[in-house]
Amino acid sequence: MQPYAAEWLSILPPIVAIGLALVTKEVFSSLLVGIFTGTLIYACGTGGNMLMGTLETAFTLMAKKVDFNILIFCSLLGALVYLISLSGGTVAYGKASTRVIRGRRSSLGATAGLGIAIFIDDYFNCLTVGTVMRPITDIYKVSRAKLAYIIDSTAAPVCIIAPISSWAAAVGSSLKDTGAFDSEISAFVATIPWNFYALLSLFMVFFICMTNLDFGPMRRSEVRAARGTVAGGDAQKADELRYNPRGTLWDMIVPLLALMLFAVLALMYTGGYWGEDAKFHTFQAAIGNSSASISLVFASFGALIVALLMYVPRKLMSFADFASGSVEGMKLMLPANIILILAWTLSGVCRDLLQTPVFMEHIVVSSGMSAMFLPFLIFCLAAFLSFSMGTAWGTFGILIPIVVPIIQALDPSLTVVVLSATLAGSVFGDHCSPISDTTILSSAGAQCNHIEHVATQIPYALLVACCAALGYLVAGLSGGSLLLSLAVSFCALAALTVLLHAIGNRNPAYREDAA
Repeated sequence: MQPYAAEWLSILPPIVAIGLALVTKEVFSSLLVGIFTGTLIYACGTGGNMLMGTLETAFTLMAKKVDFNILIFCSLLGALVYLISLSGGTVAYGKASTRVIRGRRSSLGATAGLGIAIFIDDYFNCLTVGTVMRPITDIYKVSRAKLAYIIDSTAAPVCIIAPISSWAAAVGSSLKDTGAFDSEISAFVATIPWNFYALLSLFMVFFICMTNLDFGPMRRSEVRAARGTVAGGDAQKADELRYNPRGTLWDMIVPLLALMLFAVLALMYTGGYWGEDAKFHTFQAAIGNSSASISLVFASFGALIVALLMYVPRKLMSFADFASGSVEGMKLMLPANIILILAWTLSGVCRDLLQTPVFMEHIVVSSGMSAMFLPFLIFCLAAFLSFSMGTAWGTFGILIPIVVPIIQALDPSLTVVVLSATLAGSVFGDHCSPISDTTILSSAGAQCNHIEHVATQIPYALLVACCAALGYLVAGLSGGSLLLSLAVSFCALAALTVLLHAIGNRNPAYREDAA
């Protein structure tokens, strides 16, 4: 669609959707309005029937953009979560964990640690960590908003610095056509210490968990949780599940361990580990070549079979209860699935119809800045684009082929820094955009209201992004000094967190200690 290829109208749909979501606190209608705004612009640009063209384009694109494997995985995982609760395994796990996790701080640290341990895929991370840790954090009056923040902050930021993950494969595929690196995996590894946003996000999680220096909307949620309101609205309904008192700790642990094991095996299988091509006969190569979405479907189905064999023969539930419980669990995932479909559609409107990437490419090419400012500029551009579109993979897939040749022509010594800035900015949007898959799944995993999760997380994410941007500015001005850049970024983040918490403490509504 050339008439709008390089004009501001191409970024209007995500701005409308995000703005409405934050103002109205209602995400479904906001996404729909954003989608229809984009398809209306497209219909006007192509000269078709405005009314029917807008509707036909929207729903045709929606059908094309749906990833049924992800929807099936979410539904099956919802069924597994419900059945684990029905068996009594979740309650038994919560009771057993109190013997080891004896305080709020240790429950938060354990949640963050588990999030880092599950680094293969961000979707798998979001829902698994929430399932395991939610009963424990509820005991210690941790707000669902805080739980969702920890889950989200240890999903995409961990995957983007894990060499063995679906994300590493995606980055490698974007690097192939640049010709700048002998090995895509070695280039990915080189970006890890320079990925300031991911590193600072993880630091922020543990710093907040250990110090309780919350601020902004998160502080309000934590104060409410300390007073007994851990979750509200629909989130509380999920806790009112009947369960079998004979359930044991293993009724939760075994199905989840099976899920993790099957996920790894399925990733190896879809990556060709046991195939005919010898180049994929190593674990690392197979993971890099794997299909995460179908692998997670296999894993969740296998875990359901394990649950069936554990629960029904022991009469924790009848087969009929198992079947009906599976359906009820799938119903719990319906809101998340709807948001995913709408988010995918909005992303397609931007990329496929309005050519938002063309507009952003024009900004990069025409900026005219010197090489020393390019890491800072690229980070800000990638962060804006990923936040608007709700996708990290789409963002770095767009920008890497553009920015790598530019920086090689200007200053090849900053190539890894600029590449890292591209990945870091891309993760920002995937981490906190209201229309991001992982943001949506983190809300679902924590059983937290989606808008509350977005509103409480954004101040933290913006603070981390600002400190990361400062780090990239220092990196460019210093000619690529990693130690200096990291020191400035981490010190700024710690100091500003303490300052914002102190400012928040002046508000009488926040003076009750949420710890």
